[in-house]
Amino acid sequence: MPGERATDAESADVATAAVAMAVTEATAPTSRSRPGGGEGLALEARGLTLSWDGGAHVVAEDVSLALRPGEVACLVGKSGCGKTTILHALSGLARPLAGKVLLHGEDVTGVPGRVSYMLQKDLLLPNRRILDNVCLPLTIAGTPRAEARERALPLFERFGLAGTEGLWPSELSGGMRQRAAFLRTYLMGNDVALLDEPFSALDALTRVDLRSWYCDMATELGIASLVITHDVDEAVTMASRVYVLRGDPRSGVPSRVVAELAVPRPASGTSAAEFALTRDFLDCKRELLSLI
Repeated sequence: MPGERATDAESADVATAAVAMAVTEATAPTSRSRPGGGEGLALEARGLTLSWDGGAHVVAEDVSLALRPGEVACLVGKSGCGKTTILHALSGLARPLAGKVLLHGEDVTGVPGRVSYMLQKDLLLPNRRILDNVCLPLTIAGTPRAEARERALPLFERFGLAGTEGLWPSELSGGMRQRAAFLRTYLMGNDVALLDEPFSALDALTRVDLRSWYCDMATELGIASLVITHDVDEAVTMASRVYVLRGDPRSGVPSRVVAELAVPRPASGTSAAEFALTRDFLDCKRELLSLI
């Protein structure tokens, strides 16, 4: 199966390198091992202070949060309050001015490649078929293309992508493209995933379906996930715990985590639509809105 369109090879290589760096910068696949015996927290931030420019303008200060193995948690806050900056620090792509990041108890502050990171846009390369797109984390890390494909192919059905292996990204719907992006993130090989508003570009109905699907998949695969969003409904629907980030860095007020809320989960067999009509959901939503 050809992996690329018949376009200028040099341009294709440049596009591949640019997007691959945006998606998987310094993120080499690892085994899904858990340092320190796998007990306790999957990921923890302790007292992080962060800036956009090396210290002149503090974005967030004294940020502490924790992610348990296999859980889905959300970080909620208004646009521009520093949510993505916090993800950069948690992923090791930025070093905090103060504080530290622990992965299964191991200090990984400023060390990239230990957690998986999914950006808002799917960033699928238009000149590569879906199979080779999802294999990018493996091939960037030096895995031969044939071996990377062999590892990825059995997962297509599990991720609801069976039959798309040979298609181009332009031939997929928004929801299917996002499933491909989730599979690519999974193939980074880590048991902790950071997701930056992964559903924001989807239509409302697709967004509802994909949220439920992702939560089920993350639980099944044992992936601890921190999802950032400014959509309160999304946070209450997906998360077992929600952290509220509040501040206005552009006005000189650094953001802080002002609350950690436990979210009641729906009874078994309750759909997301049914849960959204319950008193538990509405009470939690009301409390979150009062805090943001």
